[in-house]
Amino acid sequence: MESPTAVPRSTPSEADARLHKGRLRRLDPLAYAGRACVHWTMSLEKRASGWLDDLMHARLREILLHVCARYSLACPVYCLMPDHSHFLIMGIGEHADQRLAIRMLRRQWTPLLPHGMELQRQSYDHVLREDERVRGAFESVVHYILENPVRAGLAAEFSAWPYAGSLVPGFPSLNPRAAEFWTSFWLAYEDVSS
Repeated sequence: MESPTAVPRSTPSEADARLHKGRLRRLDPLAYAGRACVHWTMSLEKRASGWLDDLMHARLREILLHVCARYSLACPVYCLMPDHSHFLIMGIGEHADQRLAIRMLRRQWTPLLPHGMELQRQSYDHVLREDERVRGAFESVVHYILENPVRAGLAAEFSAWPYAGSLVPGFPSLNPRAAEFWTSFWLAYEDVSS
């Protein structure tokens, strides 16, 4: 059974229709502003691997923390994979701007990649609809992201994958592997977004 948050595969003509001058079309900038929730996927060019280790995870986590603080965002979950990464990012204020935030994240991340590796020119994004933002559905999106290493055969269960986490500025102990994660996350989110 397919996950309710799975994105259906496009036919070539549908994919071509979404391209604009060789790039994916973006929604109106307002769709990425304020309290928007967006699932971002960033791949390495030619699906290169060999960049992910504990040090790179720590560096990217630090960059993500600065991005979240600067642009009024929270990252309920991220999952770094050998050839791509997932970030679920949500605005915590009316002035949040995810397009600028992702631009900063990519600009700071790219120089850290080993020589000859680079991110694909454009990230894929999925702006969550209202029905995907209610707590049960939202938690399903988070679970889907966390299960990536399991589906790829890299871990027996998501809790064993070391390159995943959660970031809300001011709440360093949030851990999506912890039993009390959802209670802690929603309390932190309410605190920073009030």
